[in-house]
Amino acid sequence: MAGGTKTKRRSGCPVSVALEKFGDRWSLLIIRDLMVRGYRTFKEFQESGEGIATNILADRLRKLEAAGILRAEMEPSDRRRLNYRLTEKGIDLAPVILELLIWGARHEKTKASCALIERLAANREALLREVRRRWMAHDPTPLQADGKWTWP
Repeated sequence: MAGGTKTKRRSGCPVSVALEKFGDRWSLLIIRDLMVRGYRTFKEFQESGEGIATNILADRLRKLEAAGILRAEMEPSDRRRLNYRLTEKGIDLAPVILELLIWGARHEKTKASCALIERLAANREALLREVRRRWMAHDPTPLQADGKWTWP
């Protein structure tokens, strides 16, 4: 599916094209934080525990916005503050983030419990519906479907 601005690509491979848009670790972690943890502000991303430098964070937020994956919105109560929100293009990455989470926890040592990962894997569709529902409702609370899922 075409869209966006024309740039010189390494190849026409869909995986390569997608990775050019969101494939570095910081961008994926920002998308995760928006989608799962309910983070919305620069400060929340910076304090996420990942250790991202402020200049890198600002750069990735700009790139994700330019790619149409997120957008910056002024906080209604304080017009000096920006809140970030995934676009529809961004929320469509939910299955990718979920599969990365499951794959990483199954094949590497992580803080996620085996029981959590098995619940995620067994309930993929329900979890993805809940992520989309929260996105549509502009609900920034951290994702904890049925109180059973807690995120590492």
